[in-house]
Amino acid sequence: MAKRNTDTPVLYLVDGSSYVFRAYHAMPHLSNRRGEATGAVLGFYKMLTKTLRESNPTHVGVAFDTKGPTFRHERYDQYKANREAMPEDLRAQIPRIREVVEALELPILELPGWEADDVLGTLAVQALEEGAEVVLVSGDKDFLQLLPRGLKIWDGMFARWLDEETSLKKLGVKPELAIEAMALIGDASDNVPGVKGIGPKTAGKLLEDFGSLAGIYEHLDEIKSKSQRQKLEEGRAEAELSRELVTIDLAAPVERGWRSLDWSPGRPTEHLRELFTELGFKRELDELERETASLPRAGAPAGGAPAVDRSAYELILEEAQLKALLRELEAAERFAVDTETTSPDPMRAELVGFSFSVREGHGCYLPVAHRYEGAPAQLPREQVLEALRPLLEDPARPKVAQHAKYDALVLRRHGVELRGVVGDPLLFDYLLDPGRPGHGLDTLAREELGHENIPFSEVAGKGKSQKTFDQVELEKALPYAAEDADVTLRVAALLEPRVREAGLWALFETLELPLSSVLMDMEEAGVKVDAARLEAQSGELEGSLLRIEQEIYGHAGHEFSIQSPKQLGVILFEELGLPVVKKTKTGPSTDHSVLEKLADEHPLPRAILDYRQLAKLKSTYLDTLPTLVHPETGRIHTSFSQTTAATGRLASSDPNLQNIPIRSEEGRKIREAFVAEEGMVLVSADYSQIELRVLAHVAQDAGLIDAYLAGQDIHARTASELLGVPLDAVDAEHRRIAKAINFGVLYGMGAFRLSRDLGIPHAEAAAFIERYFERYPNVRTWIERTQAAALADGKVETLLGRRRLLPDLKSPNRVARQAAERMAINTPIQGSAADIIKLAMISVHAGLPARWPEARLILQVHDELLVEAPAGEAEAVGEYLAKTMSGALELKVPLEVEVGIGASWAEAH
Repeated sequence: MAKRNTDTPVLYLVDGSSYVFRAYHAMPHLSNRRGEATGAVLGFYKMLTKTLRESNPTHVGVAFDTKGPTFRHERYDQYKANREAMPEDLRAQIPRIREVVEALELPILELPGWEADDVLGTLAVQALEEGAEVVLVSGDKDFLQLLPRGLKIWDGMFARWLDEETSLKKLGVKPELAIEAMALIGDASDNVPGVKGIGPKTAGKLLEDFGSLAGIYEHLDEIKSKSQRQKLEEGRAEAELSRELVTIDLAAPVERGWRSLDWSPGRPTEHLRELFTELGFKRELDELERETASLPRAGAPAGGAPAVDRSAYELILEEAQLKALLRELEAAERFAVDTETTSPDPMRAELVGFSFSVREGHGCYLPVAHRYEGAPAQLPREQVLEALRPLLEDPARPKVAQHAKYDALVLRRHGVELRGVVGDPLLFDYLLDPGRPGHGLDTLAREELGHENIPFSEVAGKGKSQKTFDQVELEKALPYAAEDADVTLRVAALLEPRVREAGLWALFETLELPLSSVLMDMEEAGVKVDAARLEAQSGELEGSLLRIEQEIYGHAGHEFSIQSPKQLGVILFEELGLPVVKKTKTGPSTDHSVLEKLADEHPLPRAILDYRQLAKLKSTYLDTLPTLVHPETGRIHTSFSQTTAATGRLASSDPNLQNIPIRSEEGRKIREAFVAEEGMVLVSADYSQIELRVLAHVAQDAGLIDAYLAGQDIHARTASELLGVPLDAVDAEHRRIAKAINFGVLYGMGAFRLSRDLGIPHAEAAAFIERYFERYPNVRTWIERTQAAALADGKVETLLGRRRLLPDLKSPNRVARQAAERMAINTPIQGSAADIIKLAMISVHAGLPARWPEARLILQVHDELLVEAPAGEAEAVGEYLAKTMSGALELKVPLEVEVGIGASWAEAH
């Protein structure tokens, strides 16, 4: 089975409909005491959980067919007409099978009018295009057509991979021709007609000779066998129809994206226990109970930790209890604190209660704003805040908190400054292994303590019926909230020694912990957005889209669904006769790279590219950003994450301001809507080529160092030396090639990728790379030395000692191993650059108030800092930013900073 790559998301898409029937036929008839059939339920559960247990994916979805006709039935009313009705005892088990999936907390994927195959195929391709590893769990041969896309197919029933050999055996052809073969052979189970009398062997020979279904019919007169020729002539319509029916539609209108299918293996839920009790699955029930005593993850103290006893938790409702709590907190060496609120957004969250823990096994909940009908009287929030203020604001009182930045911002908005935080398990775990997909408290409790935290859904419900925490009954709120504080204290005590032993304590204490406070202030400050301007731009784009839409129809000669790759492919390659640039399993590709290549041959591809770009800008930014403006501040308050990127870079979400495009005119216009308050301006300070400067430093390459010390344009110099062009004759195209090579080296780009990106022959690209290393020999030496050390140590480090574990350097999987080798080179460079800008942020944040009290740091985007400052102080602030950022860390080459000032972000940058 495929094992989880710590850096690459692993998506398992389960063909639930296929599993249902296979489980039914594989298992004997079983029933519980009430006579309810259970065999298919048990078989489904066993196959599914075995697959997930052995593969450990990061994302999972289970798809089922829906009732009613699909678009294939509309195309061919006899589609699946000869299928036998589902056995009644199996039909009765379907609701229970769905309950199993829900109890395992796995997303169910369904789409009326579409088959599960289309839903799975669409999500698989989306995930593959975004860099995920995708495994489709099914034994259905129809999915063989997706193998060329790069996914894997696992048949959990027989524990085997479906691969090229499977395709050759079942269809007589390689996966690239699976659709063509099925169009000829047909499929009796789905009543797909195919060509009568043509089997896999014949189909394989025909396709070997003529390459495709279209090729066969174009050269029909060349087929020597009269009977074959006659069969093909008579079955042409059926073959073309069959091709449509067997082709998995990869553009199904699936509402949820693959990233929303995130999953991590958890403890058995009460729902699953109840379900197994009802079904009479005693052995499985016993296994669930045994799993609750499973060991913590590798690296945890031998023997694990004592079990969490929720019955010992205390609910604080009386003033005497509060006074006793205060005495206990004052006497404690350190304590854990956690807040309960009404929202995950700290800028919109209302404080509902506090939880504390002063020692292992201790936990209490102090509610202050539960408002459900019948809620008992609680101590007033203002009284509690004033009582706690001296302890919470005292920097000499050590505290630990999971994701302390959130709690600190919530408390600040309620008038209390949280100081004295000395431990944050979220940051501890991230520093120890930044490549792990999650560092949340539930995951840490499971892996460090062998304990399953109470899920939020268990106390507040799910989906549309989910309550805010102020509506949760106190008898449910107590164990949930107190457990968080108890577990936080326990996990912090386990992780802190490991952080120190790994030599990461200085990084935590002097960089990540203070940065957390910087980011909190930036989140609170937010950035002003001119919503009216965005709405006006959206209206303009709407008009442009309508205009381009009509142009597209004019170029095509008729209307069609612009968003349908299938319909577009028909127009481009069949109606207009444009050359096929790239083929996929389902036919000619119409992706971005293909349309770019075809744009010089016909106006339609360029119009499609323009339409796609504008439609994405409109939906992602122009229509969304105005809805995120805070009603009280009139500003957008993004959330900065320190623990998302394995390299150490910061991430931004809700909204993601780091992905606002700047290369297109329309994209740059979006930044025009990010503006300063009246009397203020925005000051942008951007590091120039920081990653290449870090490379020059770590590689100690004389050529790179000399260029930077001389203040030369490194891309122009590289172009001159690699292309043999005098420095003063280097033009934009020369510089573009050199830039691609300079940065390509950092990301492990080979000649194949470089030739594709630059549109040059492979041999020429290989020669460029070789000349680069000849000119900068220490870069190659550093790469080889770094990869060798990483292989020996299993990790790489940045200049400040941030580490990234790379276990896949020893993987037998070539693709995984090569990806890890690229990470071994990229991480020390990109991670060091990330550390440098973090150092700069801390210095800038500390220095601004003393000099310019009204100036404030509001955004960090890649290598750029954005400060809002009074107009009259902007020049001085810009000089200060340049000086502070350039001195963040001393390298062998200077760190250069470009500064811009303007009323909007676009004007400043």
